[in-house]
Amino acid sequence: MAERNEKSCYINRELSWLRFNERVLDEASDPKVPILEKMKFISIFCSNLDEFYMIRVGSLFDQSQISSYEPDNKTGMDAKEQLQLIFETTADLIKKKTKVYKKVIEDLAEKLIVQVEMKDALEEDIIYLKRYFNEEVLPFLSPSIIDNKHPFPHLENKATYVCVNLKGKNRSHFGIIPINKSIERLIVIPTITNIHKYVLLEDLIHHFAKEVFSIYNVEDRFLVRVTRNADIDVDSDFLDEEMDYKSHLQELLKERRRLAAVRLEVSNNVSKNTLDYLANRLNIAHHQIFTDTTPFDLSYVMKIEDELSVKLKQELLFEPLIPQITSSLDLKRSIIPQVLKKDLILSYPYESMKPFLTFLKETSEDPDTISLKITLYRVSSESKIIEYLINAAENGKDVTAVVELRARFDEENNIQWAKRLEEAGCRVVYGLEGYKVHSKVLLVTRKINNHIQTIAQIGTGNYNEKTAKVYTDLCLITSNEAICTDISEYFKNMLIGNSEGSYNVLIVAPTNFRQEISKLIDREIEISKNGGQGYILIKINSLTDKVLIDKMIEASENGVKIDLIIRGICCLQSGLKGCSKNIRVVSIVGRYLEHSRVFCFGTPERQAMYISSADWMTRNTTRRFEIACPIFDDQIRGRLFEMLNVMLKDNTKARVLNQSGKYKHIISDEKPLDSQIYFFEEAITNAKNQALKSVKVEQDSVSSQNAKTGNRFFDWVKSIFNRNI
Repeated sequence: MAERNEKSCYINRELSWLRFNERVLDEASDPKVPILEKMKFISIFCSNLDEFYMIRVGSLFDQSQISSYEPDNKTGMDAKEQLQLIFETTADLIKKKTKVYKKVIEDLAEKLIVQVEMKDALEEDIIYLKRYFNEEVLPFLSPSIIDNKHPFPHLENKATYVCVNLKGKNRSHFGIIPINKSIERLIVIPTITNIHKYVLLEDLIHHFAKEVFSIYNVEDRFLVRVTRNADIDVDSDFLDEEMDYKSHLQELLKERRRLAAVRLEVSNNVSKNTLDYLANRLNIAHHQIFTDTTPFDLSYVMKIEDELSVKLKQELLFEPLIPQITSSLDLKRSIIPQVLKKDLILSYPYESMKPFLTFLKETSEDPDTISLKITLYRVSSESKIIEYLINAAENGKDVTAVVELRARFDEENNIQWAKRLEEAGCRVVYGLEGYKVHSKVLLVTRKINNHIQTIAQIGTGNYNEKTAKVYTDLCLITSNEAICTDISEYFKNMLIGNSEGSYNVLIVAPTNFRQEISKLIDREIEISKNGGQGYILIKINSLTDKVLIDKMIEASENGVKIDLIIRGICCLQSGLKGCSKNIRVVSIVGRYLEHSRVFCFGTPERQAMYISSADWMTRNTTRRFEIACPIFDDQIRGRLFEMLNVMLKDNTKARVLNQSGKYKHIISDEKPLDSQIYFFEEAITNAKNQALKSVKVEQDSVSSQNAKTGNRFFDWVKSIFNRNI
């Protein structure tokens, strides 16, 4: 076997993530994507980059201050080397974003949706905007100048400020205007034409900064926004067993808002002296400062959408696609007996979450249900799921909710839901110290004539009605005894703080995830060594776990063919001789966020298949409670395998990782195939066929009833006739 260059087999995690975010940005350049949807992709790119800096860059900064911190275990780069590459890549991405954004703005202008640049505004627009500024904006501003009596203020994370260099009678000053978040950011300019014109609040304040600092001469002005480290280690700070966990977390969230700056964005070229001043005040280096002439935050795009006519929305947005009711169920009948008879799989967003919600509602009212146990990681701000859990508790069911308060950026929402559940009489548990509970699992226990009956639900995505419409996820509902027994054991272990449980069919992190996955890969290696066809097909969101990466490299070197569908981070370089020549990596970035995790080991006739909440990342395999659940139903296993193969054939939204480490669109002579649209069309067809089938059954029933009625009428007439004779 040829020796391999260890480092060439791996890709740095952070750089791989930046490449993923670039793929998101690339969607805004796709001519097939409607114009306003392109703006949304740019907005997602921006918010993704914000979070990346708050978490990953923040973490690397912390690591760079620790001399003993180990370098990246795959590429050997230390924190400072990684940061340098991140800053260089970010600068390139901002240039690309600027180019893409300006093209989209031009395209919108052709559709008579115009973002007004203040310097180019018409006289009548300036008159309106000045009056608007004086009446609706100026009274709510709190400007300040920086001097001995006015220290440099704390700049909030991701808040935009207008900064000005001022000249007074005797000296120069630096002025700052915070942009009040309570003021509407998108300002629509009235017009008697059919042109939609708007200006952004920050641009308006920037333009009228002279009105704010009226006693000074404004020499120059610009916008700034600071991104701060938000990577708080909850468990390392939570040391006092007597402390209230919710209260402690709330204090940490306050701390997050004041952590060190890791990035500064400025809106235009600023003098070196001014940059020096800001760098000094914020304690950051110049390579952490990025000039971005486009809006820092594009979340206002939703407000533009609200202003448009139905006709324009149809032209500028994706055609609405409504999640379909699965053809595997009859919603006119109770769901409980149906899932007791046969396993059910739901594929979001192609199929609706409604059957699961109906099932949960049924169990909350079912007189035979005695308990419900559920893990909650991210929940919608308006949640039917929480409502049904509360309803179950009020109906006398024993409800236990393992709520993960440390779900990044959902902490405050989860705290509020935890309070609601507790107030309703539910038992709320906050996970285990040192581990996040990331699994998505529900266990319903029923008692019928002294016989215990259990039904489990296992998901790849959160119990969140909103994300179920935009994330691709899977939901399995099963009464399989082996699965339900393991899930019962899983809940018991969480509730008693045991991270080392024993399971028969489930693969569970941190207990045995790496070990069991490695065994399944070893099985394929042995089959390949013995002349058989070893095959592995994995769909996950990210791959960073070096143990599992190395195991797949070993499999590749032993002839096992491996297909990986990985949306985001992939630290394994595919297609290299002496390393990963039998491995192919495909990334799908499209209209919906690919989020489901499916693991397949072996060819279809002997395949072991699992759905899971876990990505193959070190944090998932060693520091989180996760589940991978086997699919025992042949029909469901066949359906999921077919779905994965359709994704591998996607030649519209799929990109393949090439040997140079770049993702390229698949070039194919085949008919264009967008796997996400394919699955929606399939779901619509299935729903229509099911509806037609139901109509036929009803028609047959009516015909049968009419026939019976007709026969009775004929018999009655005959009896009368006979009587008369």
